[in-house]
Amino acid sequence: MRYALLILLFLAPGLARAQAEALENPGAVSAIQERQYRMHHELLLGVGVLPDDAFYKGLIGTVSYTYHFSDSFAWQVGRGSYSKNFQTGLRTQLERDFEVAPTSSAYEEQVQWMVGSDLMWSPLYGKVALLNEKVLHFEAFLLGGGSVVKINRTDGFRPAANVGLGLRLFKGDTVSFRLDVTNNAVFTRASHINNVLTVQLGTAFNFGATE
Repeated sequence: MRYALLILLFLAPGLARAQAEALENPGAVSAIQERQYRMHHELLLGVGVLPDDAFYKGLIGTVSYTYHFSDSFAWQVGRGSYSKNFQTGLRTQLERDFEVAPTSSAYEEQVQWMVGSDLMWSPLYGKVALLNEKVLHFEAFLLGGGSVVKINRTDGFRPAANVGLGLRLFKGDTVSFRLDVTNNAVFTRASHINNVLTVQLGTAFNFGATE
């Protein structure tokens, strides 16, 4: 009993201190800061490449309009891309050294232009400090939708399913920069799928934005 009383006497000051701190700071409080920039009507002007075909590469220009319903959900109502194509060294070598006729389907499946529409989901928004001098605001998003692709061969206009992801960097409430990486799975008449990868950088102009 004597030892128990001695232990309580030693612990009493610590318990009293802990109770006082608990009264002063009853619990940790966390808060999520509201985003600084919001989108409404978005007009995008972009340039990019079609990089994955072995026989040609495409340089594309894109225009699109997106309506933002909320901070996380939007509809890219319409987008259109035109591709200027250039043959690769592999194609030149096959034609020059092996006299391969450039009339096979592998040569002629080149994208001329694409139009489509997508839904956009932006689950991630944040900010980072650049060299402890400037704060950069950004968001990441996912895209999914459909396209019509013009192929410069007998297939003509073909339907496609489009999926992709992107990153937006805000410069202010009216201008932001977008990086989009998407893939159009084109359904050809030969009953196979031709994947068309696009990598694009664009400048987006926002109308009706609020901070």
